[in-house]
Amino acid sequence: MSKQNKDETKVGNKVKKEMVTVFTLNTTHDEVVDKVIYEFKDRSEQGQNKYGTTLEANEKDDFLQHLKEELMDATLYIQKLQSQINNNNK
Repeated sequence: MSKQNKDETKVGNKVKKEMVTVFTLNTTHDEVVDKVIYEFKDRSEQGQNKYGTTLEANEKDDFLQHLKEELMDATLYIQKLQSQINNNNK
């Protein structure tokens, strides 16, 4: 279930007032989906704390480069897991 709340978000020196949808735990009937929703929310909060901005407000980063680097990391993780699986099957 979700609800509308008036929220004040500090971005830099500005206070942004907006209506936001607040998701409560168990927003769906699927625990897997609820876990992903929670992780997205948590990651967003971590990013805002670390970088002082939201993804929506960020107009300066090269998001294609970020995506490429993230996918390169993902490929490395896949290789590592494949190696572990292959070593365990010997």
